[in-house]
Amino acid sequence: MSAARVAVAIIGTGFSGIAVAIGLQKRGISDFVLLDANKQAGGTWQVNTYPGCACDVPSHLYSFSFAPNPDWTHVFSRQPEIRAYTERVTAEFGLHAHIRVNSEVQEALWREESGDWQLTLATGEVLVARTVVTATGALRTPTTPTVPGAGTFTPPAWHSAQWRDDVDLSDKTVAIVGTGASAIQLVPALASRVRKLIVYQRTPAWVMPRKDRAYTDAERRGFATKPWRRRLHRFRLYWRMEVQAVAFVTAPVVMRAVAFMGRHNIAQGIADRALRQTVTPAYLPGCKRILLSDDYYPTLARANVEVIAEAVSALDGDTVCTASGERRQVDALIWATGFDLSNLLAPMTVVGRDGHAMADAWGDLPHAYFGMAVPRFPNLFMMTGPNTGLGHNSMIFMIEAMAPMVLACVERALAGSGHTVEVTVAAEAAFNAGLQQRLAAAIWGSGCRSWYLDGAGRNPILWPGYTFDFWRRTRRVRWDDFSVAPLTARDA
Repeated sequence: MSAARVAVAIIGTGFSGIAVAIGLQKRGISDFVLLDANKQAGGTWQVNTYPGCACDVPSHLYSFSFAPNPDWTHVFSRQPEIRAYTERVTAEFGLHAHIRVNSEVQEALWREESGDWQLTLATGEVLVARTVVTATGALRTPTTPTVPGAGTFTPPAWHSAQWRDDVDLSDKTVAIVGTGASAIQLVPALASRVRKLIVYQRTPAWVMPRKDRAYTDAERRGFATKPWRRRLHRFRLYWRMEVQAVAFVTAPVVMRAVAFMGRHNIAQGIADRALRQTVTPAYLPGCKRILLSDDYYPTLARANVEVIAEAVSALDGDTVCTASGERRQVDALIWATGFDLSNLLAPMTVVGRDGHAMADAWGDLPHAYFGMAVPRFPNLFMMTGPNTGLGHNSMIFMIEAMAPMVLACVERALAGSGHTVEVTVAAEAAFNAGLQQRLAAAIWGSGCRSWYLDGAGRNPILWPGYTFDFWRRTRRVRWDDFSVAPLTARDA
């Protein structure tokens, strides 16, 4: 039985996959499939369902410009509302017919003789695609620290990205390990329902006021009936966030003023001097991700919340241990310890020309031309690949900025009897040399340990500049940076 064939295989059904699929439709390309490893489509906002899960980018900016939602209920949307938005957009653009769930791609193999990609699914099924777009996102492989005793730990333990609704935490003693973006949402959401909450903090984060509120009925009516109000609101939100890039990449010294505001925010939420000192970072804001919350610090000051400023060193039966000898018996443990960013396409194996694996091409530092293309991997394009992440603005803007370049490359690959489209070694190397030079001067390399950096202190995650600059540079494809060859001599 021959393998099913498709012109474009999109791996992932979150915002990136949706944007590419809609872009293909607008270009008259209907022969595509969206593959998702999960049992339901929707990406990270489908998978992450932990209590308090919400977005730290304003709602009207964390949505497609071509599919506005005038009815956002809050300035910052909660997970269920974002999930409902992606489901609505998917339905409105007729994407359900193209989506295949429970379809994890284990291997993508370039076949030189036929000029196509062979995708092997976890089910054993094989799919052949002329072009492949990976839209898997970075935040999808949870990281759980390996500590002695984890295998015999008796209470239930799970990662925040794999939330268990079957475990009742009411009147229980619960440990949360980590103080990153998920933890600062989880801690306030759980503190009022558990008997005791123990927060293990390895490194404190800078947490600034979120200033969230509900939109009034009048505001929502205005957004719906007068689109110019919605567009103006989005415009203001964008530039309010974009100006922050000055402190991240142009004048990091500005972060000293941000640190002053951060210490004031801590003092407003916590009266106890010792606890204030415990949660005050010793590095400049921005070196690690700046977090937003209106209730995190007041929650840490609650009588039933304890902060232990150490990493977990071992688990012993039902006890969580630290190196200094702190031991706490718990009824449940939640790892809020982030995601594995060492291989942005893992666990999928990608093999390009001459058996060249993406893992080998990247070595210990993922890199790509505008985060989208890597030499030796023709007709394979990435959404939100290396160095396209942000510390100051909306990833939806970046997704909409990179999609046109990816779509132009796909169109070129499918034109006529087909082509191979592959970024050149020289173009990708020159792009990344400039990128790393700019990263070296940015705030993220100012001396802290963060998930942005690898073990050698290099940053494969963030875009070191303004989002409007990324948008400007990706408006048109510089075809001189690509090798384009016809497939006429092959079985195209």
